[in-house]
Amino acid sequence: MELRSLILQPNLTHLFPTFTCCVKLKPSFQHLQNNSNNKELSLKIRSRRVGVLAAITSLILGGNGIFRTQSANAFEFKFVAPDMTVEEALSGVRGHAQDLLHVRDLLELESWRAAQKTLRQSSAILKKDIYIIIQSKPGIERAQLRKLYSTLFNNVTRLDYAARDKDGPQVWQCYKNIVVAVNDILSRI
Repeated sequence: MELRSLILQPNLTHLFPTFTCCVKLKPSFQHLQNNSNNKELSLKIRSRRVGVLAAITSLILGGNGIFRTQSANAFEFKFVAPDMTVEEALSGVRGHAQDLLHVRDLLELESWRAAQKTLRQSSAILKKDIYIIIQSKPGIERAQLRKLYSTLFNNVTRLDYAARDKDGPQVWQCYKNIVVAVNDILSRI
């Protein structure tokens, strides 16, 4: 509402200060200094400023009808506000943990790309399930579960990088750490 009252005021000179220049003109250009065209030029600039201000204000105030805001506000909050309940997460966490551990078969075959793909898919689902479960626990238990959560998914990331680099010993070390972390988390849930 303040912008409307600003536009409706007839004298907006306090918003748009007029700047003057202190440059001395050469004698051949002094006839321009006292010309009445300067006033017309100043009025044209001011009217352009008012016009631009009015256009911007109308876009701001009436922009909802002009611009589509559906795609701009289409952010998914599923990770922050999960769409599944704690019971659903608890029922699915063991199966998703087993899916994560079945990456072993692909690692034994040294099928690195397939192992990475399976690892990423199963870890994303498991990550969401464990996050929901951790949020439902009392504050005392959360610290330990968050530490195990961090250990588990840091090792998943390390395993992904080791598989990309085809580093066999590092892959197996990360896999063992993942197995230990999954077993610890499942025993505390």
